Amino acid sequence: MPKQPRHVSESSLPLQLAVDRTSPVPLYFQLSQQLEAAIERGALTPGSLLGNEIELAARLGLSRPTVRQAIQSLVDKGLLVRRRGVGTQVVHSQVKRPLELSSLYDDLEAAGQRPATEVLRHTAHTASAPVAAALGVAEGSEVLLIERLRYAHGEPMALLTNHLPAGLLDCGADALAATGLYRLMRAAGITLHSARQSVGARVAGAEEARMLAEEPGAPLLTMERTTFDDTGRAVEYGSHLYRASRYAFEFQLLVRS
Repeated sequence: MPKQPRHVSESSLPLQLAVDRTSPVPLYFQLSQQLEAAIERGALTPGSLLGNEIELAARLGLSRPTVRQAIQSLVDKGLLVRRRGVGTQVVHSQVKRPLELSSLYDDLEAAGQRPATEVLRHTAHTASAPVAAALGVAEGSEVLLIERLRYAHGEPMALLTNHLPAGLLDCGADALAATGLYRLMRAAGITLHSARQSVGARVAGAEEARMLAEEPGAPLLTMERTTFDDTGRAVEYGSHLYRASRYAFEFQLLVRS
């Protein structure tokens, strides 16, 4: 029999939830932030079912519209989902990835997200003008094309397309399915030193939506990255698509005096 979702009643919810009515922060936002924090730290585990809005509203002395707005904000973030006949259920927390020179595989593993990989393509390919410019090779020359679908907890997270200079890395599809590309490069003696990266967004096409379990037209985050080794040689050009409902980039900003 399939495993049934664990029900969490608000009357027995193992959380300290409270709102400050003297704060200028809206009440719904205070509640949504506390629930989001509980999901992120694992106090509300994936698959848990929240009780109904009436119980939570009564417990906190809030109106049902306020509670509904708080829950909807987490549904919009992909942290909760409303299922007909089931109720409001906790899903896996959104992956928040720092903008630094690290691999998605390592970041997911560090966050306890159980990464897995499906290798879609692993083949020699003719370098287009953008790929050639990024890798510093002649247009039309041969490069290695790697395309993978990255999963977390069995759920598709990102579509990863990478181009490497020909002959740089000797690895098969099985190795790419078992671990991250950067780990394989480091194991081969390649020292990753720096990268040039840009982040953007666009809507999903039909095929991308199918592979990423989204609706056509759903928002996707994009990332393009050229990675260099310690000699300044370009060793990888990546063009990646991430589900905006399940993924976010984090920035750390410093104030200049």
